[in-house]
Amino acid sequence: MTLQLAAQNFSLVLAMVSALWMVSVFRRDVSIIDPWWSIAFLLVTAHSVVATGLGNAKLVLLMLVAVWALRLWLHLLVRSHGQPEDARYAAFRVRFGAKRYWWFSFFQVFLLQGCLAFVISAPLQLSASASPADSLSWLDWVGFALIAVGFGFEAIGDAQLLSFQRNKESRGRVLDTGLWRYTRHPNYFGECVLGWGFWICALDQPLGWVTIFAPALMTFLLLKVSGVAMLDAHLTSSKPGYREYIQRTSAFFPRRPRATSPSTP
Repeated sequence: MTLQLAAQNFSLVLAMVSALWMVSVFRRDVSIIDPWWSIAFLLVTAHSVVATGLGNAKLVLLMLVAVWALRLWLHLLVRSHGQPEDARYAAFRVRFGAKRYWWFSFFQVFLLQGCLAFVISAPLQLSASASPADSLSWLDWVGFALIAVGFGFEAIGDAQLLSFQRNKESRGRVLDTGLWRYTRHPNYFGECVLGWGFWICALDQPLGWVTIFAPALMTFLLLKVSGVAMLDAHLTSSKPGYREYIQRTSAFFPRRPRATSPSTP
């Protein structure tokens, strides 16, 4: 992994988020950025592989990243089709003023997400820029297994939630079956496991362990910033029964539901 390759990867991500920002200004919808998060990871991984040559370990890694990134991209794209701007971004638009939010959003949303994607994808960039002769190691297989587990939690959790939301009988209820019985956020948990899988794949590279900041940052963001904490606060105040769901269901790591004592009159 060279500084030149890292600079090229950053330029590609910057070009992508800048193009999306221009589209968002035209459409007045900042939330178009969300589906493209995973594509930034695929972009830097693919470019690193092309720039340094393809090998067996890199081929498997690229395929896994592509399957994850494209599935998540398509899922979020379909889910957001025909929907108004996400309430989070709409609130920012009101808070900062519509007349200046068109340019402010570039720094607050698009550039920030681009920089985060570039930093968090560091293990992938390192693994994808290894020598083509780099053979599959036991660390690669452990990393691939974690990536598969994380992908499973994300894909199955998203499918269960989509099916639940499409069922008219589910209106006003809280999804507490399937994976959602064991964790309130199986998709976030899956994303976290994926990140640690990417890091383990990089451990057989020189100084690969240094990129531990990437999955650590991802875990922190999912738990404390834009993931569990933010969504739980929103759903507790807006969805009946969610407070009781919190009391019996793990926030992140899957485990059996807690027994809750009946409320007294």
